[in-house]
Amino acid sequence: MPQVIALMVAGAGIYAGFKWVSRLLTEAEQVMKRGEEIQRQEAQARNVPKDLGSLELDPQTGVYRPRTKQHGG
Repeated sequence: MPQVIALMVAGAGIYAGFKWVSRLLTEAEQVMKRGEEIQRQEAQARNVPKDLGSLELDPQTGVYRPRTKQHGG
């Protein structure tokens, strides 16, 4: 009879350990998903073109550059 009780206690311990590990893995998976979502949002934010306002052609270089603000004075 003591062997049956020992097996029941061991089985309960194994079951509790399995549930604990399962919960840890689920939490780790959720953290990974949140991290991936943050990385995706950051990558998406980096791909947004910057608004430079009005552009004008620089005759010396042939490159369009943001229009310089003329301060009246």
